[in-house]
Amino acid sequence: MDAAIQIENVTKIYKLYEKPSDRFKESLGLSKKKRHREHYALDNLSFAVCKGETVGIIGTNGSGKSTILKIITGVLNQTSGNVNINGRISALLELGAGFNMEYTGIENVYLNGTMIGFSKEEIDNKLDDILQFADIGDFVNQPVKTYSSGMFVRLAFAVAINIDPEILIVDEALSVGDVFFQAKCYRKFEEFKKIGKTILFVSHDLGSISKYCDRVILLNKGVKLAEGRPKQIIDLYKKVLVNQIEEGENKELEQNGADEWKKAMPVNPNALEYGNKLAQIVDFCILDNENKITNSVIKGEKFTIKIKIQFNGDIQDPIIAFTIKDLHGTELTGTNTMLEKINTGTPRKGDILTVTFAQDMNLQGREYLLSLGCTGYREADFTVYHRLYDICNITVISDKDSVGVYDMNSVTTLIRT
Repeated sequence: MDAAIQIENVTKIYKLYEKPSDRFKESLGLSKKKRHREHYALDNLSFAVCKGETVGIIGTNGSGKSTILKIITGVLNQTSGNVNINGRISALLELGAGFNMEYTGIENVYLNGTMIGFSKEEIDNKLDDILQFADIGDFVNQPVKTYSSGMFVRLAFAVAINIDPEILIVDEALSVGDVFFQAKCYRKFEEFKKIGKTILFVSHDLGSISKYCDRVILLNKGVKLAEGRPKQIIDLYKKVLVNQIEEGENKELEQNGADEWKKAMPVNPNALEYGNKLAQIVDFCILDNENKITNSVIKGEKFTIKIKIQFNGDIQDPIIAFTIKDLHGTELTGTNTMLEKINTGTPRKGDILTVTFAQDMNLQGREYLLSLGCTGYREADFTVYHRLYDICNITVISDKDSVGVYDMNSVTTLIRT
C-alpha cells in the first residue's frame, strides 16, 4: 500500500544554553569552547503511515510526539533525516494559531483556509459546512477577539476538519468545546476514517487510541520503542509509565524524603512564584502507586503529592495546599491541611515539614496543572508565605473516560428479561 507519510531517520536536536549570553557568544564565534549541550527531541526516528490508515502515537511527556507532528506539518524543520508527504494535510495542532484577532470569523475562515493551501472557490464550497459545524451563530460576522474561548476553538476546529484534507493530523484536539461539540468532532473523525482518509493521531486518551487506531507507535525520549496493534502497544506503554525514571532516580522515597525530588519532575520555568518566604516550599514531587517519582498518573490508581516546607521564622498553624487546574486555568480539585483537619502546630525557624496528600486519580485522561502553596493567618491577617502556581503538569493516562472532568466510577448493570 502507498505511504501517505514516510519518516526516515529523522533527528531533531535542540541546543540548550545555561544562560542567554552563552548563546550570543557562540553565535558570534567569540569562544572556541562549546557553550551548549545537545538535547535530542527525536533520535533517528523512522515509520510510515499508509494511505487510508489511522495510526496513533503515544508516549510520556518529552517523548517527541508533538515534535514529530510539527515536523510533518512544516512548523519545525528536522536536524537530519527525510520526511515525505503524499497528500494535502490539515492539522489539528494549535487550534486557531493562524487567526487574526481583528478579523471576523468569516474573514478568518478564508485566511486560515488559504494558509492551509485551498483556493477561494474551494473555501466557498465548504463555507456552509464550516459554519454549520462551528454553530456559533451571528458571531461569525464579529471580530474573533470578541469570542469566548469555546467559540474560538469551535470555529478553528470547524475550519481544520471541514476543509476536506487527504491527511488529518490530530494532537489532543478532540476534547475542545462542550460534550455535545466533542461528540460532533468524534462523529466527523469516524466519518473520515470510514471514507479512507489518512489519520495520524496523538492522544493521552488510550480509549480513543484503542478504538480508532489500526496501528500504534510508542515513543520514549525521542526514540521509537515499538509499534503494533493498539492493545499490545498500550499494555507496553503502561509498563513504561511505571519505570520511566532514569536509573539512580527511580527509587522509593524514605519516610524522611530524598534531596531534590523536583529534579525528577518537569518543573515549569515560567511558574508564578510569590510570598514573603517566612515559609518556603523547597521541594516537591508526585508519586505513583509504586512510590516512584513521575508526573504521569494512570486513571483510577492511587497517587501522592509530596511537599517539603522549610521555615525561616516561627509560624503558627501554617496551611499547606495543592490545587489541580485544567489548561484554561479552572480549578478542578485540591485540598489543604486545614480542610483535612491536620494540626500543623507551630514550626520554629529552621524546622522542616514534609506533607503528603494521597488520593485516587479520578480525573479524565488529559493534561492538568499543579499549584502548591503555604499560607496561614498572622496576627489575624491572611498571609501568603509561598505559592507556586502551575509549577508542573500532570498527565493522566486513561483507557476509559466518561463525560466531564472527573469519573464517578459508576457500576453499570444490565438485566435482560
